[in-house]
Amino acid sequence: MDEKNCTKVTEFLLLGMTDVQHFQGILFMMFLVMYIVTVVGNTGILLLVWLNPRLHTPMYFFIGILSFLDLCYSTVITPKMLVNFLGERNTILFHACAAQLFAFALFGTMKCELLTVMAFDRYMAICHPLTYNRVMTWTVCLQLVIAAFLCALLSSTLNVIGVFRLTYCGPNKIQHFYCDFLPILDLTYSDTFASKLVLFISADFLTISAVLVIVVSYVSIIWTILAIPSSYGRRKAFSTCSSHFTCVILFYGTLFFLYLRPTSSYSLQEDRVASVLYTVVIPMLNPMIYSLRNKEVKDAMGRTLHKIQHP
Repeated sequence: MDEKNCTKVTEFLLLGMTDVQHFQGILFMMFLVMYIVTVVGNTGILLLVWLNPRLHTPMYFFIGILSFLDLCYSTVITPKMLVNFLGERNTILFHACAAQLFAFALFGTMKCELLTVMAFDRYMAICHPLTYNRVMTWTVCLQLVIAAFLCALLSSTLNVIGVFRLTYCGPNKIQHFYCDFLPILDLTYSDTFASKLVLFISADFLTISAVLVIVVSYVSIIWTILAIPSSYGRRKAFSTCSSHFTCVILFYGTLFFLYLRPTSSYSLQEDRVASVLYTVVIPMLNPMIYSLRNKEVKDAMGRTLHKIQHP
C-alpha cells in the first residue's frame, strides 16, 4: 500500500478472550478475584520484607523486587482486560498500545533477568557459603538489579520501536486481550522481517543466556547439596532453592511456549491461554509459592500478624 494514500490507524480494537457474550460476566468476576489476590499477595510480600529486619538479606531483597515486578506487569494488563469485559467496543489508542507493550516487555524482561540473578544468589549461598557475605553485599545486589533493569530497558525499547515504526493503515483488530508483538505485527502492511528478526534475536539471546546461567547454577547447587553428609542439611539446602526453582519452571515454561516456538505452530487459542498464565496466574501464584514453601516468610507473617493483633 502507498503510504501517501494511507489513513494511519489511531486506535486498535482488542478482540479479547472470547466473543461469546454469555461468558463475559463470568470471566470478569474470575479475573477480578485473581487480580485482587495478586495485588494483596505481592503487596503483602513487599511489606513483610520491608517490616521484618530478619528478612533484610539479599535473598529476600530479590524476592521483594520480584513481587514488585509481578505486581507491575500484571497491572499493565489486567485492569484494561477487566474494563474490556464490560465494554461494548474495546479500543485502545495507538500510543496507549505502544505504552502498554513497552511497560509489559520492560517488566517481563526484567523479571527474566532477576530470576537469573536469584539463581546466582542461591549458587553463592550454597556452593560458596564462606564468601557469600563478602561477595553478595548490598552494593552488589543493587548493581545486579540496576543491570537487569538497563538490560530490560534496552531490549524493550529496541523491540517496541521496531514494531511501532511500521505503517498501520488497517485492519486494526488485534486478536488478543492486550497489545502483544506478534498480533500487532500481523496488522501492518510494512515488511516485518527486520522487526521480527530483532524481536526473536533479543528474545532468544536474553532467554537462552538466562537459562544457561540458571542451569549451570542449579547443576552446581545440586552437586553441592548431594555432597552434604546429613539428610537434614540436604533438606534445608533444598528448601532454600525450591521456591525459586518452582517460579523458574512456571515462568520459563510459559515463556518458551509463547515466544520461542516456530511461527508455523502458532495457535491463537493456545497463545491466549498461555498469555493468561503468564500475565494473570503466575503473578498470583508466586507470593503463595514463597509464603507456603518458605519457613522464614511464614514466621515473619506470624510475627507481623501478632504485632497487629497485640500492638
